[in-house]
Amino acid sequence: MTTPHKEITSGLLFPEGPVAMPDGSVILVEIARQTLTRVTPDGKQHVIAKLGGGPNGAAMGPNGKIYVTNNGGFNWIKLPDGRTFPGTQPADYKGGSIQIVDPETGKFDTLYESCDGRKLNGPNDLVFDDAGGFWFTDLGKTRERDNDRGAVYYAKADGSKIEEKIFPLERPNGCGLSPDGKTLYVVETPTARCWGFELSAPGEIRSANGPYRGEKGRVVVGLGGYQMFDSLAVDSAGHICVATLITGAVSDISPDGKSVTQYKLPDAMVTNVCFGGKDLRTAYATLSLTGKLVSFEWPRPGLKLEYLNK
Repeated sequence: MTTPHKEITSGLLFPEGPVAMPDGSVILVEIARQTLTRVTPDGKQHVIAKLGGGPNGAAMGPNGKIYVTNNGGFNWIKLPDGRTFPGTQPADYKGGSIQIVDPETGKFDTLYESCDGRKLNGPNDLVFDDAGGFWFTDLGKTRERDNDRGAVYYAKADGSKIEEKIFPLERPNGCGLSPDGKTLYVVETPTARCWGFELSAPGEIRSANGPYRGEKGRVVVGLGGYQMFDSLAVDSAGHICVATLITGAVSDISPDGKSVTQYKLPDAMVTNVCFGGKDLRTAYATLSLTGKLVSFEWPRPGLKLEYLNK
């Protein structure tokens, strides 16, 4: 059964990375359009900046700037009904990056393109902590016969430091922090697994000495079946709210992983969710295949994010 929802706008070109702003607008990326776009409450769309490549995730950072994970772009597959679907690494691919955008002027700069001499491949999602840094996933790129191994990085918002923290993961996508900031959640797309990594300090994973992810983290939940995880948000009760592909839903996962409720929406590619509105009780979701932004009521308030809701 489809969850009651409101359509805010349509005609977006593979939207992702929504950020619910205090003025009621939602800033998001359009991957196929290569833009950072603002959607006003009346559904009007305003391009803030044309970023090139493949802007994939967005978050409000210090000084009112929007930080964007750019995956470097895709070859786009045209479906019979005219819709587009992301495919393989394009011929003009130059690598991934982290960009900073001024949402008022549209001016942008590139903050990171590599770590320890290795290029970023396909940065996907990011989340800020309260120490002036952010975690981000690098899902990698897919080519005709092979694909990259994924990783998770921690970086300073001022561009002074970037470190690889988790490797390898199977196409890591969404990431988020628990309300107390002591647990990093990362979901893998093809496995539909949600991992939890305990943090000993900002940017530091506890017991991160072994080469395998299982020595660094724990599986909170694995949904199984033919469904995949995309990006996520965390609510005020610590529930991990994961956009779920194929099923076309937002999966509401309790912190212990014992309870999973799915809020289904009319698109097989529900790619991201964020919280806004009164008391942060409004969930905004991107429906990427149909190019829509929708909203629906969430059972609990969302989590107040650094640099945005506080």
